[in-house]
Amino acid sequence: MIIRFPADAPLYRDANLTVVFPALVDGARVPCAISVEALEDHFGALPANRDAWMQAFDAGRTRIEAVARAHLELSNGTPVLLKSGHFPPGRLCS
Repeated sequence: MIIRFPADAPLYRDANLTVVFPALVDGARVPCAISVEALEDHFGALPANRDAWMQAFDAGRTRIEAVARAHLELSNGTPVLLKSGHFPPGRLCS
Protein backbone atom coordinates (compact mmCIF):
# COMPACT_ATOMS: atom_id res chain seq x y z
CA MET A 1 0.00 0.00 0.00
CA ILE A 2 1.40 3.38 -1.05
CA ILE A 3 0.27 6.25 1.18
CA ARG A 4 0.99 9.88 0.39
CA PHE A 5 -0.27 13.13 1.85
CA PRO A 6 -0.74 15.92 -0.68
CA ALA A 7 0.19 19.43 0.45
CA ASP A 8 -3.45 20.54 0.17
CA ALA A 9 -4.57 23.07 2.75
CA PRO A 10 -6.56 21.47 5.57
CA LEU A 11 -10.20 22.42 6.05
CA TYR A 12 -12.01 23.15 9.29
CA ARG A 13 -15.41 21.44 9.66
CA ASP A 14 -17.56 23.06 12.32
CA ALA A 15 -20.26 20.38 12.00
CA ASN A 16 -18.03 17.88 13.82
CA LEU A 17 -15.19 20.09 15.16
CA THR A 18 -12.45 18.55 13.05
CA VAL A 19 -9.68 19.62 10.73
CA VAL A 20 -9.86 17.54 7.55
CA PHE A 21 -6.90 16.65 5.34
CA PRO A 22 -6.52 14.22 2.42
CA ALA A 23 -4.44 11.11 2.00
CA LEU A 24 -3.79 9.27 -1.23
CA VAL A 25 -3.84 5.51 -0.73
CA ASP A 26 -2.70 3.67 -3.85
CA GLY A 27 -3.72 6.79 -5.77
CA ALA A 28 -7.27 6.97 -4.31
CA ARG A 29 -8.22 9.98 -2.20
CA VAL A 30 -9.10 9.02 1.38
CA PRO A 31 -10.38 11.60 3.88
CA CYS A 32 -8.57 11.97 7.19
CA ALA A 33 -9.42 14.25 10.09
CA ILE A 34 -8.20 15.24 13.53
CA SER A 35 -10.45 16.51 16.30
CA VAL A 36 -9.95 20.01 17.62
CA GLU A 37 -9.74 18.42 21.07
CA ALA A 38 -6.61 16.53 19.97
CA LEU A 39 -5.15 19.76 18.57
CA GLU A 40 -5.79 21.48 21.90
CA ASP A 41 -4.56 18.58 24.05
CA HIS A 42 -1.42 17.68 22.12
CA PHE A 43 -0.48 20.48 19.73
CA GLY A 44 -0.97 23.60 21.85
CA ALA A 45 -4.06 25.07 20.16
CA LEU A 46 -6.09 27.54 22.18
CA PRO A 47 -9.66 26.38 22.93
CA ALA A 48 -12.49 27.68 20.75
CA ASN A 49 -10.13 29.38 18.31
CA ARG A 50 -10.36 28.27 14.68
CA ASP A 51 -7.17 30.07 13.66
CA ALA A 52 -5.28 28.41 16.53
CA TRP A 53 -6.58 24.98 15.48
CA MET A 54 -5.39 25.53 11.92
CA GLN A 55 -1.99 26.83 13.08
CA ALA A 56 -1.61 23.85 15.44
CA PHE A 57 -2.41 21.49 12.56
CA ASP A 58 0.21 23.16 10.37
CA ALA A 59 2.84 23.05 13.13
CA GLY A 60 2.11 19.40 13.93
CA ARG A 61 1.34 18.21 10.42
CA THR A 62 4.30 15.84 10.15
CA ARG A 63 3.37 14.01 13.37
CA ILE A 64 -0.37 14.08 12.56
CA GLU A 65 0.26 12.56 9.13
CA ALA A 66 2.53 9.90 10.66
CA VAL A 67 -0.22 8.81 13.05
CA ALA A 68 -2.78 8.94 10.23
CA ARG A 69 -0.46 6.77 8.09
CA ALA A 70 -0.28 4.14 10.85
CA HIS A 71 -4.07 4.05 11.09
CA LEU A 72 -4.50 3.91 7.31
CA GLU A 73 -2.18 0.90 7.27
CA LEU A 74 -4.11 -0.78 10.10
CA SER A 75 -7.49 -0.09 8.51
CA ASN A 76 -6.43 -1.06 4.99
CA GLY A 77 -6.93 2.46 3.68
CA THR A 78 -10.31 3.42 5.16
CA PRO A 79 -11.01 7.00 6.35
CA VAL A 80 -9.34 8.04 9.61
CA LEU A 81 -10.56 10.23 12.45
CA LEU A 82 -7.77 10.98 14.91
CA LYS A 83 -8.84 11.85 18.44
CA SER A 84 -6.91 12.86 21.52
CA GLY A 85 -6.43 9.22 22.59
CA HIS A 86 -4.51 8.44 19.39
CA PHE A 87 -1.58 10.51 20.71
CA PRO A 88 0.57 9.91 23.78
CA PRO A 89 -0.23 11.96 26.89
CA GLY A 90 1.10 15.52 26.93
CA ARG A 91 1.82 18.08 24.26
CA LEU A 92 3.95 17.18 21.27
CA CYS A 93 4.37 20.74 20.04
CA SER A 94 4.31 23.97 21.97
